[in-house]
Amino acid sequence: IESYNSGFVVSEINAVDQFVEFTNGQKLSVGEVVGNTNDEDLRRIQIRETIHSHLAKEESLFKREIKILSLFFIDEVVKYKDYEAIDDKGTYARIFEEEYENIVRDRLTDTLLDEKYRTYLERELESPEKVHAGYFSIDKKGKFVDSKNGDSAEDESAYHLIMVNKERLLSMEEPKRFIFSHSALREGWDNPNIFQICS
Repeated sequence: IESYNSGFVVSEINAVDQFVEFTNGQKLSVGEVVGNTNDEDLRRIQIRETIHSHLAKEESLFKREIKILSLFFIDEVVKYKDYEAIDDKGTYARIFEEEYENIVRDRLTDTLLDEKYRTYLERELESPEKVHAGYFSIDKKGKFVDSKNGDSAEDESAYHLIMVNKERLLSMEEPKRFIFSHSALREGWDNPNIFQICS
């Protein structure tokens, strides 16, 4: 990476004072960034890395028929579910689908990929919206309805899949493997198949 040539190799990680120091002497505290970046770029990287981690773990446990789930805790409902958009997709849903499709296409070029797992990945490649769902509480404006009382079949379906029908959620036949939530999945919701949490 080009930035490594400028001494951006970590020399110290300090969890107490919450900073990272590099070999070039630069120190970054929590929330600081270097270079041209914005919030959407950072979220894209987080989503991309969660998908990579998910697929690596999924591939390793696929033969044992253990379904892997990943959970995204997001800052605003509208960034996933935007009822003002033509397709109701928010920024994070769009980013997720773009990154998921790119990553899966890249993985499918691996000639050593297990054939059954390859078939599993190919199943929803052309429709990445099938692999993720959202479950949310009512927002402050009251405009977004709780998923369990949602005004669309999709909202209600997501609620039943995530909160009620956990057996189906854990089935390899069910394509949903990534869950987006905001202030809804807290105490009382437990799923041992969650292997990644992205906040």
